[in-house]
Amino acid sequence: MFFYILLLSIAIIIFVLILSVIAISKGYAYEHTVDPIPGEEDQDKTEDEEHEDENSKEIPNDSDSK
Repeated sequence: MFFYILLLSIAIIIFVLILSVIAISKGYAYEHTVDPIPGEEDQDKTEDEEHEDENSKEIPNDSDSK
């Protein structure tokens, strides 16, 4: 009777350990995504346009003025 209880408890421990490993593996494999804040996309577009305007300005060259 003692060995039956011992084997049953060891089997339960192994079963719980396997379930824990599976749950942890699924948790690490989960790919987190973040939804953009409403209105933030519009701000990003205007910021990109401002940067494009700044970059499109020609920088005067000293050799051109001579």
